[in-house]
Amino acid sequence: LKAKDGSTVVARTIEWAASDNDCRWVVVPRGHTWKSFIPGGGTGRSFTSKYGYVGVAVVQDELMMEGMNEKGLSAGLFYFPDYGRYEEYSEANYETNISDFQLVSYILGRCATVDEVKAEIAKVHIHGFDPRSSTVHWRFAEPSGRQIVLEIIDGKCVFYENTLGVLTNSPSFDWQLTNLNNYVNLLPGRTEPHTLGNMSLSSFGGGSAMLGLPGDFTPPSRFVRAAFFQNTAPQKPNAEGSVFTAFHILGSMEIPIGAQFAQGQEPADIPSATQCTCVTDMSGLRFYYRSMYDGGIRCIDLKEIDFKKVGLRSEPLIPAKKEYVHYIKF
Repeated sequence: LKAKDGSTVVARTIEWAASDNDCRWVVVPRGHTWKSFIPGGGTGRSFTSKYGYVGVAVVQDELMMEGMNEKGLSAGLFYFPDYGRYEEYSEANYETNISDFQLVSYILGRCATVDEVKAEIAKVHIHGFDPRSSTVHWRFAEPSGRQIVLEIIDGKCVFYENTLGVLTNSPSFDWQLTNLNNYVNLLPGRTEPHTLGNMSLSSFGGGSAMLGLPGDFTPPSRFVRAAFFQNTAPQKPNAEGSVFTAFHILGSMEIPIGAQFAQGQEPADIPSATQCTCVTDMSGLRFYYRSMYDGGIRCIDLKEIDFKKVGLRSEPLIPAKKEYVHYIKF
């Protein structure tokens, strides 16, 4: 979302219906060193951050799904099952190997612009490290609003300039763009009354010009909904307004926990398949989130962090993993 003052906000949800992903916010200082994971267990090369960054990680601190660094570069990882294929891991590339689920951390620690991202990706070999996981693809964005998508197809890195500004999961990004042509009839607003034979037809309510907008939770349908809601949203004067707009749009994407399980299957003991929502103000260097346990919006202001002095910090998104009500006292 682009505000009238030129600021840019990116936003996304993180889904997993099988279990609680233990989502955590993580602050990584300049100079912090991680070890890259390799297939079969164990670790490979080391990589050290030039820039400090914050974000949301799952299971382990270095497995960052979404984040932003002190230069305003945003990066996100999205599942991409059945369509991507990495190159095979090779010990011969030890010094340039990086695992797929660590690429967000790697890039945020090293790059300030989209062009730097593309140059850095050209230097590394990206591999999967956990055979239980699907392939993934990535979104990288800079404060100017420029955004790219990276997919690895048949072992080769493919970049797309994402001028639309929407990404979900499979199929590939170019297919998702082509699929939007199936919804060329959709428009914002109300359909005008008209006659059908001797019958007068009129809308039951507002938004009838979007009849046919897909409402299921598959990635192609969510892509279409996100594209239309994003492009019909009123432009806000500044980033703060865009942040609230993004949370409202993504509220329509949340997946109730039972929707992804067949009848008779026992859903996981979590309140939502959408485990958290993240909104990033790249111009103002503010990272916002809310959890499936608590709809309240929290913010990490990167301008308040001294990335030269701060230590690695990792905390649950909210203190207690339990839904609760704020009662009004009289």
